[in-house]
Amino acid sequence: MTDFKRPPSPSFRRVSRLAAVCGALTALSTAPASAETIKAHYALSLLGLSIGSAYASGVIEPQNYRLDIAMKTSGLANLVNNTRGAATATGKLNPEGPSPASFANTLANSYETRTIRMSLGGNAVRLLEVKPEPWDAAQRLPVNAEHKQHIIDPVSALIMSVPAGQELVGPTACNRTIRVFDGVTRFDVQLRYVETREAKAKGFAGPVSVCTAHYTPIAGHRPDSSVTKYMAENQEMSVWLAPLPEAHVVAPLRIDIKTSAGNLSIEAVEFNIARRQASSAGQ
Repeated sequence: MTDFKRPPSPSFRRVSRLAAVCGALTALSTAPASAETIKAHYALSLLGLSIGSAYASGVIEPQNYRLDIAMKTSGLANLVNNTRGAATATGKLNPEGPSPASFANTLANSYETRTIRMSLGGNAVRLLEVKPEPWDAAQRLPVNAEHKQHIIDPVSALIMSVPAGQELVGPTACNRTIRVFDGVTRFDVQLRYVETREAKAKGFAGPVSVCTAHYTPIAGHRPDSSVTKYMAENQEMSVWLAPLPEAHVVAPLRIDIKTSAGNLSIEAVEFNIARRQASSAGQ
């Protein structure tokens, strides 16, 4: 994932890297009948101490979607680095999953602001703009044309089809490999079902699927990066996926990641969904 021109502290780089990976630790699906709106507020904590908040909102229609995400650090995290970001993605939904049309992401910390914009078609990158380029670009593994095909962006990674007629709680909610390109790095996130648990948040109560998650770097990363090596070897990452029956969707209620600084948790404190009439013309 992206690093800034002036390298932040190792602990901050690790949390930033984990936050980017978290964008891919999700599985969503849409039924061919109705549209769904989703609004969620997530609390970010490290060792039980609050370090920030994240917000997700979007409209998922039978053939189109738009998702927006925002995050910011707070409290003790701001003593290390004040970070804030926003990202959005649009696209179409096919039986095989999302086909992104656009992705934009802006991430700023105490040192720098980076903006990434991508235009996509057929799950491949058509146009890409990264400003500024990573300060260590020459030390990263090259991203070639093949790495930019058969992928989804980190926000569209929050949408993934579940086969028609399959249950939204259980193995079919988890078992998948998500191929992600964030504009700088190409990586896979593999989800595997572990168990079903009961969970509760404001606006939601019921069973969720608990999945393990494994991160595999492909290209665009530094092979000598301790953060990348740590993530690739990390066997203690999990995501809880909540079912949204009206739109036949699952979405993340909680993400847990063990870090060298302690346990990082991203947990929904509010999780609201609403059914809405799908537009006939798309977005």
